[in-house]
Amino acid sequence: MYAVIETGGKQLKVEIGMPIYVEKLEVVSGDVVTFDKVLVVSDKTTKVGTPYVKGATVTAKVEKQGKAKKIIIIKYKPKKGSTRRKQGHRQPYTKLIIETIEG
Repeated sequence: MYAVIETGGKQLKVEIGMPIYVEKLEVVSGDVVTFDKVLVVSDKTTKVGTPYVKGATVTAKVEKQGKAKKIIIIKYKPKKGSTRRKQGHRQPYTKLIIETIEG
């Protein structure tokens, strides 16, 4: 059984017991999060929503909050000696474990 959910402007295919990393949610470790924006639910039959499947929910348990590895961004203009810029970024995330898929 799997489902496709929408969170953080992205669509993710999830299965029961699967760990997923999503954009940071304002929750505490150990909380339970319910997603109601379910696009597809597939068990023995497949239900596709327009845009969401009515009555379908996916629940997940929050495992931890964290930050991804640092990404280095370098911008420069060739043949111009003074236009160089180095910048770093760490994207915050929430790690979830999928518990149930209903729908």
